[in-house]
Amino acid sequence: MKNVIRTLAVSGLLALAAGSASADVTVNYIEQERFSDLPFTPWERESVLKELTGHFAKLGAKLPPGQNLRIDVRDVDLAGREYPGRGARDLRIVKNGAEWPRIDLRYTIESNGQVVRSGDAQLRDMSFMDRSNRSTGSDFLRFEKRMIDDWFYSEIMPRERAAQR
Repeated sequence: MKNVIRTLAVSGLLALAAGSASADVTVNYIEQERFSDLPFTPWERESVLKELTGHFAKLGAKLPPGQNLRIDVRDVDLAGREYPGRGARDLRIVKNGAEWPRIDLRYTIESNGQVVRSGDAQLRDMSFMDRSNRSTGSDFLRFEKRMIDDWFYSEIMPRERAAQR
């Protein structure tokens, strides 16, 4: 019985240590009420910001253990334009033109309390319609997520992008 308890205790400590070594991602939305383009309804705005936060967290989990990523989002302009709908949801129409996705942010990567790298980034994808991908066609934020991926793999983890090719 002592061996079982000891094994469980050691396993728990190892799991706790492994969890603390993984990357921590913090996303802040600075003055989100002033963002260029988010849905009109509060619940849709919250859903969009939650999706973006989740995507940043998924990418940040790829950082080396012990590194933490902080992102301060300063502005968001989603692809397309939103028009008031007749039902519970408004309608977002995405077409070619000057309606490309745009996100302005400031990022900081820390390791052991020391800033490894930081900077401002203006994410833009003016050719978002030319790079359309049918496999992610149902994802509401597919254009924005692909733009974030491009930034992350070129600016934060360029070696990861090379390994994916």
